[in-house]
Amino acid sequence: MRKLTSILSAAAILFLFLDGLFGARPSYAAGPPSNIQLLLAAARINDPLDFCGEPVPLNDPDVKERFEKEIILLLNNPAQVILWLKRTGRYMPYIEKTLRENRAPDDLKYTAVIESSLLPHIGSHAGAVGYWQFIRSTGVNYGLTIDRDFDDRRNLTDSTLAAIRYYKDLYAEFRSWTLAVAAYNMGEAGLRRRIEEQRIRDFYKLYLPQETQRHILKIAAVKLILENPEKFGYHLNPEDYYAPIPTDVVHVSCPDETPIRLIAEAAGVYFKKIKDLNPEIRGNNMPLGTYSIRVPSGGANGFSKRYARLLAQWEAKKPEPKSPRVSKEKKIIYVVQRGDSLGRIAGRFGVSVADLVRWNRLDRRNPIHPGQQLAIHR
Repeated sequence: MRKLTSILSAAAILFLFLDGLFGARPSYAAGPPSNIQLLLAAARINDPLDFCGEPVPLNDPDVKERFEKEIILLLNNPAQVILWLKRTGRYMPYIEKTLRENRAPDDLKYTAVIESSLLPHIGSHAGAVGYWQFIRSTGVNYGLTIDRDFDDRRNLTDSTLAAIRYYKDLYAEFRSWTLAVAAYNMGEAGLRRRIEEQRIRDFYKLYLPQETQRHILKIAAVKLILENPEKFGYHLNPEDYYAPIPTDVVHVSCPDETPIRLIAEAAGVYFKKIKDLNPEIRGNNMPLGTYSIRVPSGGANGFSKRYARLLAQWEAKKPEPKSPRVSKEKKIIYVVQRGDSLGRIAGRFGVSVADLVRWNRLDRRNPIHPGQQLAIHR
């Protein structure tokens, strides 16, 4: 009997050993306890929080719960937060300067982080594109060129100015920056209708689409994290932030559709570099016209001579151009209307955008504006 007891004891010890070696681990061991504590601490917001000077009412239990959800979810994706922080070094200096010069609230810069993660080519299911996620119609209304050759929603300079103008127009109507950002997200007509239906002008008390209800609180959470990264465990050194890319601007005249590779060669760089520095350019060629192109710093030195030589060599290899298909005698003057673009006008009159640019000696980098007169040869 004693022998049997010893065998059973040994078997029990062996079972416990093997279970400890190969058995399932408790679920809480999946992540470091320090990360869990950090998320719990992040939800304890005791200091007042505002967006564009307007308080976020964290004393309201519903708002507090919704805000805690957004900040915990953001912090649970540390890779994304790190990339946001790194990109702020490259893009925020320009955005902050432009907001300041146009007397717009500094906090609007955080909307670009949530809108696009500060990426030029990002798009949404609704067709919004670029740093500030303009849909086509709104972008055109605010002076952005969006056609088969260019998409200024991807241009940081042009899209930021357009976004500021749009935000200021929305603020003029709703008299609240929080409501202006909500209208930017869901459309001013939809917000206007809900305000009239609910008889409420307080964003935090309005029942809105879930995406818009979360949108403002996401932005507020981003503001809190990016203004206090060390508090949330993100200790970046100055060299960890992406630096602004120094560039020169060159003026390029294209007598016809011209390969971008010629511009790259004249600047002493490769095709991809020109496309990366000018993300608004679509396709591989520049249409007829005169353009301002960003090139790496130093690329402007001697650019004009190199470009003229490369262009002459390329044109010498081209076939003879076809005869013009229009006559100057059949000319009309069109007055640009609000919402017009070169592509829309060209389609209306059955001509090409390149012809419109050539007839009117336009610079495609300067958008057309209401009241401007354009000559059209039919």
